[in-house]
Amino acid sequence: MGASARKHQPENPWFSLHENNDGLTIRFKGSWRLANINQIYPRVLSDWKIKPKQKIFLDGTELRELDTSGVMLVRHVLREAGVDAEQVVEQNVRPEHSSITKLVRENLDAPEPIEPPKYFGLLQRAGMGTINFLEKCHELLVFIGQTSLVWFRSLLDPRKIRIRESVVQLERVCVDAVPIAALVTFLIGVVVAYLFSIQSEKYGANLFIVDAAALAMCRELSPIIVAIIVAGRSGSAFTAQIGAMKLNDEIDALETLGLSTMQVLVVPRMLALIIAMPLLVFVGDVVGIFGAMMIADLRLGITSVTFIDRLSEVLPVRSFLVGLIKAPVFAAFIAVIGCKMGLSIERNATSLGLSTTSTVVQSIVSVILLNAAFAVIFVELGI
Repeated sequence: MGASARKHQPENPWFSLHENNDGLTIRFKGSWRLANINQIYPRVLSDWKIKPKQKIFLDGTELRELDTSGVMLVRHVLREAGVDAEQVVEQNVRPEHSSITKLVRENLDAPEPIEPPKYFGLLQRAGMGTINFLEKCHELLVFIGQTSLVWFRSLLDPRKIRIRESVVQLERVCVDAVPIAALVTFLIGVVVAYLFSIQSEKYGANLFIVDAAALAMCRELSPIIVAIIVAGRSGSAFTAQIGAMKLNDEIDALETLGLSTMQVLVVPRMLALIIAMPLLVFVGDVVGIFGAMMIADLRLGITSVTFIDRLSEVLPVRSFLVGLIKAPVFAAFIAVIGCKMGLSIERNATSLGLSTTSTVVQSIVSVILLNAAFAVIFVELGI
């Protein structure tokens, strides 16, 4: 090591120490394996006297056997002595021993510090949000195209439609949803009639409560309220069901069997919701008008016979059909968004929860936008 040795430690079966002007040389001997660690460790603690900033040479000339426990012992003692990696030099180490040392180093070295998240300004965040929104719109349009293609093929060959699955989904999204849809629309009808009765009493226009409640419920309130209920109930359920199937590798199993995911999962749910929505809107119309009729009788003294007579005069069929026309379009968008979000989740529970929440938000926003578009179109057409 350059100059002659100034100090020579007594030899032992495991190592020998040689200190000179260049630093301290530790020459390993014998078998540094797990079976011998309990014998080696006390000798290392008592004999290794390492000075601050001293160069350490690890010599493997006489080392016969080595495993990871031996390497970790050396690393532990050197680290406790305050020795940095730059102070350590390996000499005459066999290739097989060097590979073990490298393995331990790669797995135990401290990871690089994580950089703090970069701060983005308001304009940058707006740009990133816009790009993300456009990407989501593109993905949704692609999924709508794929769904339309599957529907076209199903119409050409109706045998591909899974009737049993569609009936099961229809029960879940329609029959099971009737109580909550009826309750909410009933209360909405009550509120609309109550608020309008307060104003109509001032001007002696009590009978016009029939016009307000019937037109509001059939044209606007019942379709949009039912759509929001379905979005929160059935749309999120579609995402959760399909997402759980993806987490459990059931979708991969379907594809392995040669079955179409769109045909098996998307089409039955979409068909069931398209059928269910007009039925639920009809229930909402009837129950909402019934709630208004109760308030008209209790507050304004308008009997049910008078209410129904006036209803037949002021509620044209086209106003009733407006709400029923909106319903299947709302249903199609809710089903597409729910199924698309379920199929696009990542394989973790967090993604499932976020996708379910996103389904509800996207569905409600889509329903409101579609309702606004329908309102403009119907006004322009004079309906």
